[in-house]
Amino acid sequence: MYKRISYEQMKKRETRRKRRVRVACALLVAAAAAGTSMALALNTLAAPENPEIEAEENRKAELKTTAETISGNLALPEAMEREPGVPVVVIDPGHGGEDEGCEKNGIQEKDINLAIAEMVRDRLEGMGYQAVLAREDDTYTAKEERVKNANAWEADIYVSIHQNTFEDESVEGIETWYDAGKGADNERLARLIHQETLKSTGAKARELRGDSELHVTRETVMPSCLVETGFLSNSEEGGKLITSEYQQKIADGIVSGIDLYFHPKTMYLTFDDGPYVENTDRVLTILKERNIKATFFLVGENVERNPDMARRIAEEGHTIGIHCYSHDYEKIYESVDSYVRDFEKAYEVIKETTGVEAKLFRFPGGSVNAYNKRVCKDIAEKMTEMGFIYYDWNASLEDAVQNPDPKQLITNARESALGRQNVVMLAHDVVYATGICLDELLDELPEYEMKALTEEVEPVHFHMD
Repeated sequence: MYKRISYEQMKKRETRRKRRVRVACALLVAAAAAGTSMALALNTLAAPENPEIEAEENRKAELKTTAETISGNLALPEAMEREPGVPVVVIDPGHGGEDEGCEKNGIQEKDINLAIAEMVRDRLEGMGYQAVLAREDDTYTAKEERVKNANAWEADIYVSIHQNTFEDESVEGIETWYDAGKGADNERLARLIHQETLKSTGAKARELRGDSELHVTRETVMPSCLVETGFLSNSEEGGKLITSEYQQKIADGIVSGIDLYFHPKTMYLTFDDGPYVENTDRVLTILKERNIKATFFLVGENVERNPDMARRIAEEGHTIGIHCYSHDYEKIYESVDSYVRDFEKAYEVIKETTGVEAKLFRFPGGSVNAYNKRVCKDIAEKMTEMGFIYYDWNASLEDAVQNPDPKQLITNARESALGRQNVVMLAHDVVYATGICLDELLDELPEYEMKALTEEVEPVHFHMD
């Protein structure tokens, strides 16, 4: 792993190293006392660039720059000839040349990094990306120069590939580093590469760290991350890392993460049964902080109770749909006429309160349920004739249960989405646990772009016999 080291700061580096050792020891003691897995508690320190090599290369670079400045021929990175609309991806194989990185039984990190990076580049180019390696052979290129080149090329993203090591040879797995201070795109890129590489390799999940102080993640102007793809110090994992088959799995995961970053899937978040003051407020606040628009299928009675919250939903740009007025299933589904009466009452309440003339609606309980099997087809036909569009769902938090567990709701959402390209996700903004887990849920779905339903979106319908 790259560390922030320069010739002038070597003494400071040693001070920081000793501090990290003290912190690591404290973590180990705390983990042992708590019975925590040591492998997950460790904040491992992978091989930095060799300080002697880096210092010498920096000295040479300074002499070269001084000479070029005096002669008036200062060398700058050349601008890249870009293809319009084609993303430029810089893949950085860590270390190189005399700086071998980690080493175990004659296997050097720099060689594995380059092999994986070449696989990533080849796959990306085959998919139409413009992919560039920060180093193309076994030569030393200082991290400052790699970053300077990437910035000059105006690359869209930067991904650095490394291997890990630790004194305890049982430690294994993939960890990914990024600079959280650089914004949401940075985190999303790191999450996608971390998630997809774990999926493609089946490796043990280690930390996703947003507190990176690494030069390649801090000084790049584009979204960037550094992925430690495994531990050479672990005999089993190290044995995999030297094989082209496992290297290809790593490359496939990195490529999948990159492709999802540029071409996300689509998820339509939908919330039923609101508005409700406390819980709907929590949901709206999270959505606003993330600049996400969703769809709220409102209940007329709750709009009458909480008109300000209903207006806020509209004012913040979310799509409003109609759920029902009374939510009394037996009464609503007694006949087509009873359904239409309830619907029209809800429509008028929502229109008067928010000014929205809603065209979208959702059947209470879905278009096919235990209460409406006898009349569901007739209701659907009647509502379509009236110019309204109904939406069921193809994934759900399953939060309409007694005492829902927030962690389980996240699991339900991920598992029911099934990796589909287009997902309509059912949730309920009146449920406390849903608001509590929403932030984490959105973090767990980096492959999806969140959108609100519109009349142009093809509806998801349950099958009617």
